[in-house]
Amino acid sequence: MTVSPAIVLIVEDVAALAETYASYLANERCTVERAGSAAAARAAIDRRVPEVMLLDVMLPDGSGMDILRDVRTRDLPTDVVVMTSEGSVGLAVEAMKHGAIDFLTKPFSADRLRVTVRNALMRRRLESQIAAIQDEVEREEFCGFVGQSMTMQSVYRIMQNAAASTAPVLLKGERGTGKALCAHALHRMSRRRDRPYLALDCAALAPDRLEVELFGRWARAATMDREGALLKANGGTIFLDEVFALGPTAQARLLRYLHTGSLKRIDEHQLRRTDVRLICATERDPQAEIAAGRFSEELFYKLDILSIELPPLRERDDDVLRLASHFLPRLGMEERKRFTGFSPEAEAAMLAYDWPGNVQELQNVLRGLVILNEGGTVEASMLPPTLAVHAPRPASSAGADVEPLAPHEPAVIEPLERVMRRTIEEAIAKCSGNIPRAAVALQVTPASLYRRLQSWQAQNATPASR
Repeated sequence: MTVSPAIVLIVEDVAALAETYASYLANERCTVERAGSAAAARAAIDRRVPEVMLLDVMLPDGSGMDILRDVRTRDLPTDVVVMTSEGSVGLAVEAMKHGAIDFLTKPFSADRLRVTVRNALMRRRLESQIAAIQDEVEREEFCGFVGQSMTMQSVYRIMQNAAASTAPVLLKGERGTGKALCAHALHRMSRRRDRPYLALDCAALAPDRLEVELFGRWARAATMDREGALLKANGGTIFLDEVFALGPTAQARLLRYLHTGSLKRIDEHQLRRTDVRLICATERDPQAEIAAGRFSEELFYKLDILSIELPPLRERDDDVLRLASHFLPRLGMEERKRFTGFSPEAEAAMLAYDWPGNVQELQNVLRGLVILNEGGTVEASMLPPTLAVHAPRPASSAGADVEPLAPHEPAVIEPLERVMRRTIEEAIAKCSGNIPRAAVALQVTPASLYRRLQSWQAQNATPASR
């Protein structure tokens, strides 16, 4: 990918000085632009925001300080270096208070200017990289997906890398995890985005019909002649959902196409070339299908060049709440009802539930409760019984069954902190390391557990650091 060189804008009303400063930067990795007035500087910024601006504070039609304030008010990604005469150092200090990163006192040497500009460009690049990393780590939505858990951040990164390739992709995951959404997103992010995208559900078609839909059929009668998806999608992408439902003949044909890039329609002798990217999906165990003889091992390895594992909802921390908050208002609008969110008990129940049907099941649950209720806050009682049973009991009844110690009964009482730590660690272990689910079981927030775990880790590390 070609990256445009950084723009350095020199705002200096003395043309000879501006030309001198530009010559100092002639061999730097930047494009130098010049403006001789405040008006020209604003026009240059509107055309393209510079990465660095060398700003004379004394201009014929205004103050450089006003331009600096404009840059900061608009929150532009520009580092400003002010240029002042020897008697204006106080003004330069004032400019630093308003957001300038450095100042140059005239006259200055070529080396001084070059070092200042290099430092400013490096600072701008680092800030851009940090912002990009933060955006990547903190993404709550990506190509139709909603979720901020670490497992989904990993999926987003793999999708971005896979989209640029032409190699086949195999999507693995349970029913309802978003395999079709992922396939379409890969196409939209690829260079093939303007070419056809076709989807076939291999499990929904009889083997003979599926073979015709995929490869086509030659027939003398025009009404019987079929082109087939692999020819229709030339230059584009085909998504084969549940690819392990392909019959043996279709598997052999597909393997031959992947080897040669050519195919013959059924009942046709002519070879036809076509360029199609295959994205396949399955919720089955590939090795079990191969071991049972139902799927070609060679074809599997041809399709599994790039693999994306879409995690089930139960392994996505508290993404279920983000998804629920995303879907609820949209479903409410469809039914002309207004829902304002979820009660803590309803959220706890959704976090504790396993969601075997994943995101699709969540959508179905929300659609049902929207239809059956009038709006407002979603309470645990509005959820289906399979979810409502996971709602926490009221705090007043939590200790109702605990018998008090007899007045003079001897007992060993552990320190409260030790009991809490043991209880929390046991809960996390029983929840297979899933901290949000452990928090639901303990009736506390996940944030409180994370804080305690960090505190204990710090305590454990303290002796080693001394």
